[in-house]
Formats: sequence, structure tokens, C-alpha cells
Amino acid sequence: MDCHIELFADDAWHSAARVSFSDDVRAGFRGDECVFEYALDYVFGAVREPVSLTWPVDTERHKLSAWPSFLYDLVPQGNGRKFLLGQLQLADGQAADVPLLCAGAFNSIGRLRLREAVAYFEQHVERHDLVVNGFAFDELLLRAPAFHETMMVHGMLSGGGTGIQGVAPKYLLTEADDGRWYPDAALPDARARRHYIVKRPRGATEADRKVLRNEAAYLKTARLAGLRVSPMPQLHGDMLFILRFDRRCEDGKVLRFHQESLASLAGQAGFGMQANLFDLLAAMRRVVSDPARETREFIQRDILNLAMRNTDNHARNSAVQTVDGVTRLTPLFDFAPMYLDPEGITRAARWYRPDSRVELKQWTDILPLLALPTAEYEALVRAMIDFGDVVGQLSATMVEAGVEPDIVAFLLPGIEEQRRQLLALGKP
Repeated sequence: MDCHIELFADDAWHSAARVSFSDDVRAGFRGDECVFEYALDYVFGAVREPVSLTWPVDTERHKLSAWPSFLYDLVPQGNGRKFLLGQLQLADGQAADVPLLCAGAFNSIGRLRLREAVAYFEQHVERHDLVVNGFAFDELLLRAPAFHETMMVHGMLSGGGTGIQGVAPKYLLTEADDGRWYPDAALPDARARRHYIVKRPRGATEADRKVLRNEAAYLKTARLAGLRVSPMPQLHGDMLFILRFDRRCEDGKVLRFHQESLASLAGQAGFGMQANLFDLLAAMRRVVSDPARETREFIQRDILNLAMRNTDNHARNSAVQTVDGVTRLTPLFDFAPMYLDPEGITRAARWYRPDSRVELKQWTDILPLLALPTAEYEALVRAMIDFGDVVGQLSATMVEAGVEPDIVAFLLPGIEEQRRQLLALGKP
């Protein structure tokens, strides 16, 4: 079974690479006899952008014992996975990953897609005679019958939503040149003006709604604290509209930027794995343009995760992107009071001592193990001590940002603990 990877650059899709899998279903498609190679026409063509920051363009035929990890960024998860499993009549499990990839990776976050998935989507549209005339904004908010038909009955394919991972229901929607809103995969690039991810609560409980209500306020808090955050999401009813940062509309064209999770950069296969933040940070530092700056951002994000109890910190909730030749962490995303989630989400990525699985919880223990050059380490410590003052004002910042008062009150002990730890870095 072959999967052909296409990459978007210079306003066109290019056939970039191929991954060949064993056809032995008994192998569970775990990557047995998996081969990855760039297309020779691509290697010697005008566009030579890598499909992954860990896979530079070359002429080698790479025989692998496991998937190239960047492919897991393209595998449908959450509601998109459930929808496609039903369409393909497959039981869930690791053996379903390759069929899901070849059906669902036609409109992924970033600038990659699979040729086989594009063909599957086109066949789906033809089978269902799917014609979309767009929706007024009020129709989206009211979930008018036509919108519901397009987004739910025709499912995640019509909305392009198999390319976005996560448990919470999400739509990929595009605001067009006529002011109407379209499923992302149904609109030509020339008509696009702004691209959005639209999130709904993970479940039907008040706690689920509360998490979504406070996500925008959490992101505003992070911005006020000096972190990198994209334009603020807008909450309308139970729908959170998030402007996408993996795309930019410019002069009637859509620019798609490379985006890759830290799980991919660290070679982490599969899903739901316990990651070591030391490993994720090291993987990030190998590819970003300014490692010192991005290290500060990475650690400050984790400080806020701890202080504000955003427990959903798995390795695919952090990513890098390359924009205008600069590679750095994406703007912060999926940052919310996830400690409220009824499923009891716990931190999936932690600071484990490199020579053991002992978790480190004090910044005075963590920072010295980062193995940084002396000057960079000293600058990092000074920056974290200064950030302690920012954390000390965090409760007031959260109130200013609109976080609900009972959440702020609950978080006060954790905020104070993070402030104390950061200020302790300055003590002999």
C-alpha cells in the first residue's frame, strides 16, 4: 500500500514523497517494511521544501521499522476518526491508521496532504451530490437545517474536519469573498478571505461549556503575560471561532505554512503516549531559528499550564511552524481550564529526569538539566525570575482578561506556588 504525500508551495500542490507500507494486515500496519522516499522529480525540481523538518530532501530510499513520525500529525483523531471509521466500516485500533490516513488526510493543518485522501474526498462529494452555497453567519450560530445537513450528515468530510485532531467537536470553516461561510474543503482558494477553526464543547455538561467559555480569556491572559498568542478567538453562543494561523490569504491566494507537532519532531509514534518535556524541548531546539527565544517561550507556557491548570498538554498540543523563512513555536493553542473536564484529564507531558522516569516538579531542579550554554542558561534564569513577577500578578491579569471568578479563586494556590518557585531561582 502506497501513500503519496503532496506539499503546497508557490500556489500549487507538488507530489513530494511516497511512503510504502506492508500489505500484511496481520502486521497491524505498525510500519513493518515501511519505506519512505522523496520523488526524484521533486528532489531535482524548483521546490525542494521538506515534508518534515526531520526529513531533509534527499535521494535516499529509507527502509524503516516504524512510520515517519510526521505522518501521525495527519491521521484523523477525535470526531473525525469516529466518522471515518464508520464510513470505512473499520474497527478502531492501530490497524486502522493507514486506511484512515489514506481517506482523511486531504485537508490537514499545515501544507501537507495525501493524494489518496484527496481522491477519496472527491468520490465522497460525487456520491452525495454535495453542493454548498455557503451560510450566513446567523445560520451558523443557529445551526440552520442546511448547515446541520452539511456539517453533520455529510460529516467531517464535507467540512474538511478529518484533518484536525482532538476530542472536542471542531469545524473548519472559511469566510469567503461574498461574506458567507463555507466548509473549508468546499471553497476554492481564490475565494477565501479568512480561515477559522470553530470549536464546540467536548461534551454536554456545564463543565464542558465552562471550559469553552473560558478558553478565549485564558488565551488573553497568556497574551497579557507576554506569550505568543494569535488574534483573540471570539465566543458566539457555544461556538468558539479561532482564526487559523497555518494559513494567510494574500492577493487572492492562500499561503499554507509548514506546521509540525513536537511529537513529530521528537519521533513520537502513535497517540496517548506519556512524553518527556526534556525530549520535546530538545527536539524543538534542533529546528527553530532562535533556540534561546523559543526555549523561554516553551518554559513560560508550561509555567502557565501549571499555574492555570491546563492539564491537556500532550505532545501534539504544541507545534512549530515556518513562516517567511523563520521557524518557531506556533502561537499558543488549546489553552483552557482543562482541570474542569469531566473525564479528569491529567498532564500527558512531564519533566522526567533524563536518566530515569523520576518526575521533577521544581524549576530549581529542572533548569540546570537543560544542558544549555552558560551564557544562555544564565539569561534564561534571569528571564524566569522576572517572569515570577508576572506570575505574581496572574490573578489580577486573569480577572482583567475575563476568566470567571471561581476559576481564579481556585487557582490562587497553584499561582503562588509557581511564583515562589521562580523567585527561588534567584536565591543562592
